[in-house]
Amino acid sequence: MWNYERRLEYPVNIKESNANLAQVIISQYGGPDGEMGASMRYLSQRYSCPYREVSGILTDIGTEELAHLEMVATIVHQLTKDLSMEEIEATGFSNYYVDHTVGVWPQAAGGVPFNACEFQSKGDIITDLMEDMAAEQKARTTYDNILRLIHEPDICEPIKFLRMREVVHFQRFGEALRIVQDKLNEKNFYAFNPGFDCDECAGKK
Repeated sequence: MWNYERRLEYPVNIKESNANLAQVIISQYGGPDGEMGASMRYLSQRYSCPYREVSGILTDIGTEELAHLEMVATIVHQLTKDLSMEEIEATGFSNYYVDHTVGVWPQAAGGVPFNACEFQSKGDIITDLMEDMAAEQKARTTYDNILRLIHEPDICEPIKFLRMREVVHFQRFGEALRIVQDKLNEKNFYAFNPGFDCDECAGKK
């Protein structure tokens, strides 16, 4: 079970509406490398993880990604909640408005809706952890791109916090990978199919 605290992990207090920025940032809500996919990825992978301490890392980070999802949703909400119809029409936000008014809905910056194909749960711990490390770097790159486009301090500071956490998560998954490697037989890097390995395949004759 989790205990929910009625506060954001990092405060978000945006003073001015801006539909253009909302359309960029929403990608980290439901885009291909966003927080929704991250939370679903790690909280799904933990069930097939064979090592309790690594499963705990997946649970910890997957839970924190839910907090990040909440932060991104709050940013998008604060940027759009007071938009006038003139602003909606002038900024190209009208297509989104027709379908969702100013409700927060998971999609990429390009308008592609979120779907479960945007995250992977393979059931092989080496495969999953490599996926996770790559996912954190892709999310970090997306935040880098957002920070290149946005200069308002009220928005940049929470985005910088989220970017920093992607770096920390990458490091933690690296630690998890080392834990797994230490538990595997030194002649068998892959956990579950030792029969697939052979000296000839490994270049040993």
